[in-house]
Amino acid sequence: MPVREDISALLDTADRVLVGITGPPGAGKTTLARTLVDDFSSTPGADAVGYVPMDGFHLSNAVLDRLGRRDRKGAPDTFDAAGFVALLARIADGEETVYVPDFDHTVGEPIAASLLVPTTSRLVIVEGNYLGLDQPGWDGVRPLLHRLVYVDADAEVRRERLLKRHIAARKTAAEARAWIETVDEANAGLIAGTRSLADVVVDGL
Repeated sequence: MPVREDISALLDTADRVLVGITGPPGAGKTTLARTLVDDFSSTPGADAVGYVPMDGFHLSNAVLDRLGRRDRKGAPDTFDAAGFVALLARIADGEETVYVPDFDHTVGEPIAASLLVPTTSRLVIVEGNYLGLDQPGWDGVRPLLHRLVYVDADAEVRRERLLKRHIAARKTAAEARAWIETVDEANAGLIAGTRSLADVVVDGL
């Protein structure tokens, strides 16, 4: 895997390396991110590999309801972008163990402090839609990453994956298709504008 070789070379040049995995919804970001975590964790004598999913910084459904944004959950302003950047800055410093929120797709809610990045982690994989987004609040992410990998995939492949994901999260097929058209694809168009900021583009797994 060329991405793996590139990361291996980076690890020879820095005490801690942050690699971002981005791309549109359903492209295969999570699959690639977790594959890299598993690959580097299984290397004999390897330190723990940190994993930071941006989805852990989703605003809760209760907050989204109060803000009137629940119907477009997943858009840039439905995340705690400032909190995400602050956490990445702490991780980049490498001075302390950092507890990281995850996201439970079955209930659609973030879970506080369910992951951790220990001080011994030399590699941290960061995954999320908006890692390259050049907008206030998000523009602090890219400078903290040593590499940004953009995962791309055919639109129909992405849509089929998203349909299965939404149905698994208890949407009806009709609700899932409507959400894909009105929310996911709007976000995908926005994310596509960050493709040129990536260091490498790969096909989704």
